[in-house]
Amino acid sequence: MLESKTALRPEKAKDSDGGKVATAKATEVEIGKGDFSTHPTFQSFRPIPAILGRDGYGVASSRGHPTPATGPQPVTYSNIVTNTHNVGGGNGLAENSLGRNPSPSIPQKPISYLHGEPTIRFTNQEVASMVEQQDLKYAVVGKFSHGMPSIAFLRTAIPKQCSLKAEVNIGLLHNRHVLIRCSIEEDYVTLMSRPNFWIKENSKSFLMRTFKWDIGFTPEEETSMAVIWLSFPNLPPNFYVPSILFSIASAVGRPIAIDAATLNKTRPSCARVKVEADLLQEHPQRYNIQIMNGEEMETMSYKIRYDFLPKYCTTCMLQGHDLQGCWKEHPELQPEKRNHGEDSKGGGGKR
Repeated sequence: MLESKTALRPEKAKDSDGGKVATAKATEVEIGKGDFSTHPTFQSFRPIPAILGRDGYGVASSRGHPTPATGPQPVTYSNIVTNTHNVGGGNGLAENSLGRNPSPSIPQKPISYLHGEPTIRFTNQEVASMVEQQDLKYAVVGKFSHGMPSIAFLRTAIPKQCSLKAEVNIGLLHNRHVLIRCSIEEDYVTLMSRPNFWIKENSKSFLMRTFKWDIGFTPEEETSMAVIWLSFPNLPPNFYVPSILFSIASAVGRPIAIDAATLNKTRPSCARVKVEADLLQEHPQRYNIQIMNGEEMETMSYKIRYDFLPKYCTTCMLQGHDLQGCWKEHPELQPEKRNHGEDSKGGGGKR
């Protein structure tokens, strides 16, 4: 457990429209971990051609961008690995399988003392290397709040019932949490794209919610990172170029997918992009596009619509409610106790 944490900022922005956009089936094209110079969390990204996955997805390699798949013939996962490029000296998908990360070794560290306690010091680069070596780049935490099956059952049930495609390593992280180490980003996105999964064992079903793993994980807190869909209504369809959509979406978070209707050009009224975003950050409601014509500049303003933006409470450190709906901050919101002395569930209760 980390003893010091970065100060948290409460959620400020909400979806001004409050509505959802009618969409096609949520088939999507996955992209790799891009870096974006326009967003403080990201640097620059390089386009790499996409290829058609075995289920018809256009899957791009790590750190790349997808382009719409043009042929109906699917290819196997081995084709995806074979066609993965090594960009900027990093490891492609072929090198990211579990147990095959050639990250540089970290030498044994000397012991120093802080306030009389032994202390070991690491750099950010060394911590990042540890994440790679321990196959935690695409790690997801599964949380079972109302009972859970045995870990032996979950090791076979989660890959099948959550439709994962590649190798995963599943272990018990806490008495209500499992750590799922995905070997490909596509499986990571699959687990992070739904608010919950129902894991069935015989006649019972167990609710599993998924969260991004990070080095600050503690069982009592939930991460503020979430995967959300963004819609760009009324954006002219000439801007539906994947790299342009990713540039716009990077104002909110890390783009990881484009929906099928956008790529197939069947819904020119609205583009949709899936991003990984921090719920504690301010989420813009509008963005501007400027077009230069010589010395003249034309500026066009458009809305960003959040299909569903989860709430986050900085008091409880939980997803699902905010400060305005928190029972700890506002005890008057808590339902009255029932006759048998138990509180009714709902509102800002702990999940």
